Amino acid sequence: MTSRDNYKEAYVWIWLLGEAEPVVAGILQQVGNRLLFNYGRSYLARQNAISIYDPELPLQPGEIPLAPGLSMPGSIRDASPDAWGRRVLINRKLSVKGEAAGSHELGELTYLLESGSDRAGALDFQTSATHYVPRGMEQASLDDLLLSAEQVEQGVPLSPDLDRALQHGTSLGGARPKALLTSGNKKFVAKFSMSTDIYNVVKAEYVAMRLAAISGLNVSHVQLAKALGKDVLLVERFDREPLQNGWGRKAFVSALTMLELDEMMARHASYELLAEIVRHRFQSPREELRELFGRLVFNILCGNTDDHARNHAAFWDGKNLRFTPAYDVCPQSRLGEEAGQGMRIIGTSNRSQLALCLQAAPKFLLSDREAQAIILHHIDAIRTHWHAVCAEADLTATDRAVLFGRQFLNPFAFYDAPEEIRVASQL
Repeated sequence: MTSRDNYKEAYVWIWLLGEAEPVVAGILQQVGNRLLFNYGRSYLARQNAISIYDPELPLQPGEIPLAPGLSMPGSIRDASPDAWGRRVLINRKLSVKGEAAGSHELGELTYLLESGSDRAGALDFQTSATHYVPRGMEQASLDDLLLSAEQVEQGVPLSPDLDRALQHGTSLGGARPKALLTSGNKKFVAKFSMSTDIYNVVKAEYVAMRLAAISGLNVSHVQLAKALGKDVLLVERFDREPLQNGWGRKAFVSALTMLELDEMMARHASYELLAEIVRHRFQSPREELRELFGRLVFNILCGNTDDHARNHAAFWDGKNLRFTPAYDVCPQSRLGEEAGQGMRIIGTSNRSQLALCLQAAPKFLLSDREAQAIILHHIDAIRTHWHAVCAEADLTATDRAVLFGRQFLNPFAFYDAPEEIRVASQL
């Protein structure tokens, strides 16, 4: 694996609540194979300063030690690109084609300092502590964004214009092609199809997100669009707010960060442990636990097995945590019935089964009766609104047949569940 990084430090800039311009919060420095953070004295002196994330980076002077096993603060890693954004940067810097990009790696400081500035959350990264210069903020058309994403997927070097178009979204997480878009007083993540898709994944995610919202879950707003004759999913961003003089940004941290884990330790992440954090640290734990349990149940019912700890997040305002709207609720390809969720549900088991959810219900401060009622509610919502939402998406009969009974309401989800739940799945 190739790794290249000429940077040794990055200044961390932060948007404070209600502000359209960032201030420098501190410096991230390479120390051996670790990245360590120090708050700046001027930032610590601000009356409105908030910690980047208090349990991990509390407001204090000096170098802040890392949690065991981490090579950089998780709350800063949350602002770094994931698979897709990294692939775009590798394509640009190393001219590596297609899947070969997976065998190359850049340093974390390169990912932070060369990805687009309109990144998730309220942080950005600069080589200067005094002058903030945003990167890759140019607006591009959906057609140009789709074309540039397809060329990266194929390993084709981008033209300068397409390179600038796609840089705007290089800071995004996830593995699928995506880019950023602004329309009026809203900002969106545009998600594209891949050449390897065996069914319309873009529309499948739309259907799942819409059904989740209809079921009463707190979910990002979605809409479908077209670019170059292809479907595009637009997911409204929840980490931005229009202000009179620009855009404000909302800070949030992933469940991976809350659990003090990184990608190498992600297999230890669990809904059970996340529920414990909610009980002790969240502003309204009972309400938030009910929401988290509902999301777990819906993920199982819609076949979203990609519910790993970076696909859960909570807003952080310097004092309190509360879940962001759900995102990346996307049914995954599935050959047979048996499947496992992206996080463990209880103990060491991650089986995609509602019976496990019922076993875990006390961790969510739910009685067995309350948990069963939530499960039955989501089953009913999917069955009742399936055809209407598929019609909204103009989903073909073939794709509906592929999704229903395989991703949505797969029989494996109902093994060992109480009879009332099993009967409801067959109505």
